Formats: sequence, structure tokens, C-alpha cells
Amino acid sequence: QVQLVESGGGLVQAGGSLRLSCAASGRIFSINTFGWYRQAPGKQREVVATSTSDGSTSYADSVKGRFIISRDNAKKTLYLQMNSLKPEDTALYYCNAAIQMTLFRSPGDYWGQGTQVTVSS
Repeated sequence: QVQLVESGGGLVQAGGSLRLSCAASGRIFSINTFGWYRQAPGKQREVVATSTSDGSTSYADSVKGRFIISRDNAKKTLYLQMNSLKPEDTALYYCNAAIQMTLFRSPGDYWGQGTQVTVSS
């Protein structure tokens, strides 16, 4: 009933930029925390950046100053502007959202399928 679809991944040279998008659809009353995670081969999934409904944002130390997270609540879409990309940013990037389907239900945790980002040196 709720779906998250990421887009915008691809292959880019080191120093380049990409913009990821995550569109939420389905029965949605509100989106609380909205975030980006990534998982590189052989490594655990890690948080990249998060955005809460009150406007707060947080970033992993490894991306501070290079990545910018933003959200368009009317479009139910999350973005991640990635600048000055490094080979170590190569990973499968996932969108995550805590979504309330109705006023009286607790938020559920939802994940997208992921979009691949590859940074060549």
C-alpha cells in the first residue's frame, strides 16, 4: 500500500555530482523521518542522511559538506544532492521512510529497492 521508488543513480567520475530522488506513493497520511542509507559490497548498510518532519537534518561524517538532503512534502519526495563524489561513495543507495498511513496508526518503516551509485577514480 506504500511504495518508495528511488531514481537518479548512475556512473560518475570522481569529483562529479548526482542527484537522487525518492518518491513515496500509496496511502500516506504523513511522512515522519525520511532518509538515505547506502550499502557497499561486503559492508553493512549505513545511514547517509536523514530529514525529520520538523525540518531537522543530519549527516554521516563522511558526507558532511558534500551531500545535501531535502524533501518536498507536497510531492512526498526526498532528494539527495551529492557533490564532490569519491570512489568510496560507491554503493547501493536506499530510501527509508517512517510513514503514517492514517492519523490513528503508528508509523511503519518502509524501504525502497535501491539505486546504484558508482564513482570511478
